[in-house]
Order: sequence, then structure tokens, then C-alpha cells
Amino acid sequence: MSRMHRARQIALAITAAWALVACGGGGSGSGTAGVGSNTGNGTSGGSPSTGFSGQDASAPVATNNIATDGLNWINYRRSQIGMPALTHSGVIDIAAQGHSDYQRVNNTVTHIQTAGKPGFTGEKPDDRLRAAGYTFGFPNAYGEVISATNNGSGFYMAEELITAIYHRFVIFEPVFQEIGTGAATTTTGYSYFTADFTTNNGYGNGIAAGTIVTWPVNGQTKVPNNFFSDYEEPDPVPDPGVNEVGYPVSVHTNLTRKLTVQAFTIRAHGTSTDLSTRLLAQGQDPQMATNQSAAAIVPLSPLAAATTYDVTFSGAIDGTPITRTWSFTTK
Repeated sequence: MSRMHRARQIALAITAAWALVACGGGGSGSGTAGVGSNTGNGTSGGSPSTGFSGQDASAPVATNNIATDGLNWINYRRSQIGMPALTHSGVIDIAAQGHSDYQRVNNTVTHIQTAGKPGFTGEKPDDRLRAAGYTFGFPNAYGEVISATNNGSGFYMAEELITAIYHRFVIFEPVFQEIGTGAATTTTGYSYFTADFTTNNGYGNGIAAGTIVTWPVNGQTKVPNNFFSDYEEPDPVPDPGVNEVGYPVSVHTNLTRKLTVQAFTIRAHGTSTDLSTRLLAQGQDPQMATNQSAAAIVPLSPLAAATTYDVTFSGAIDGTPITRTWSFTTK
């Protein structure tokens, strides 16, 4: 089990011009066990090793700037899953940086700023984006994820957000086109990382119509075997007494498409028994009421170490059937 780091993470669900706002609210938690510490000095493919699952030779090299490293890690993971890279926007940076500064000054983790408090730059993310000089056209969509932790690595903070499944839905939205990030650190070493995502004047190319992408990706190795669901807000597995669960497995398509789930299963390779899971999908999970284009399963117990798992998904995109099978291996 990897080193634990006290953390707080919240996600603002993707908000489209035609959809309702859904905000995750605040929560507290720790770094997810199995993600790995950021103190190693090993190498992998010529890049510093992070210990994270699925790292390959194309992984970015750390700059030790949280905002830069967090952005680079998000784009790296998006490239692995088969999504377009996000364009770095200096204007969005201003909004994200201002919000990280606000959280640092006010010792809070939140998507909503309060007028009159130190560092106020706008109540909601879209207010802060406009205040920074971002001009919204139509149609548009935006999302925001936040992590706060005493681990000062942008790679670590971005990876934590990908592990936390409701955050992953935002980060792996295919149609997003732009990203801006900001980070602020207290004198005691507690850091706030904010990432804002937008698509504007249209929903971009996304991924090919009628297709899905998955996380973990097919053949991925060293995947964490567990996740502490109580440490994400909202809690994806809110059953009383349930905290340590398996690593979430997800599928994603463009937010303009409707993904329906017929079956979504995971089992250890060579066995015939599906694991018990919680399905996160529209119509199954109240937190997914405004998210029609993604789904996930969360195993209700930690996955076994050094084990290959086979995943099967069947459903439809806008009524057209789609099936997918893939495998990954845990640490």
C-alpha cells in the first residue's frame, strides 16, 4: 500500500448550455492507496518514474510546477485513452489561478466563492472565466475539478482526480477543447490545484461518433487495486460502512451522445464469476442525472494484486448497439 496523503477533492460536473448545473460540493479524504508515492527517482522510458499505473515512455517530465505538471499529466492521460489533447489557454489559467488563490486565502475547498471574502473573483466557474476575459459563445460546456493535498506534485494531484470517478468523468470528457490550471500553496505546504475545462462555439471533434473509450485502457498494467470512496464528494459508493472498494472502471463518449448500459461486468481472468459492483450511469445513480454520455462500475471490494481482470460492456450510443471487451492488470 502506498503512502497516504491528506487530500480534498471535488468536481464540478460538466455543464452544457442545455443542461442543468450539477456541483459536487466539498469533501475530505486521503490520497488513494495504490496510486503510488511521488518520491521515487527511478526511470521509465527516459522519464522520471511516478509509480502510477500505465506510465509509458511518452509520460511528461516533471517541472515541479504544480499547475504545469497537472495540466501536462491530464493531457498525457487523455492521449492514452484516445482523446484529443486540450489546448492550453492563458485566459482560463487566470480563472483557475484566481480560484486556487481564493481557496488558499480562505482555507477552503469549494467551487463557489463568496462575494466580499478575500480573493473573490466570481461566484461560479463561468463567472470567474468571464471575469478573466473568456467569452462564451453557443453552444458551450465547461467543467472544473479541484484537489487539495499536502503532496506537492502536480502529477500526483491530477492522477488522484482521475482515480476519483466523478472527477474522471469531467477530465475525460472527449469534447473539451481548452484547459487552464492554477495552483496555490500555503506556508505549511498544503497545495490547492484547480483545473478548468471548456468547449466553446461548438462541441469540437471529440471521439468518433458511435465509439467509446475506456479507463483503464486495454492492456494497462500496474492499475491500483483500491479506492476509498468516502474520500470523494459526492461519495460514489454511499452504502453505510463501505469505504475501501475496487478501482473504478469507466467508459466515455461525447457529451452530445446518449450512452445506455445493458451490461457492464468485470471478473478475474480465467474465472466465471463476475465481481459485485455498483453501476454509475444515468437512471441508476442520482449523481448521473445530468451525465448521459459516461458510465462506470465500482467493484465493491478491492481488486486482487497482480491479477488480470476482463471487462465486458454492452449497451448503445443513441440507440445503436455497441459492445466492448478489454483487460487490465493490477499492481
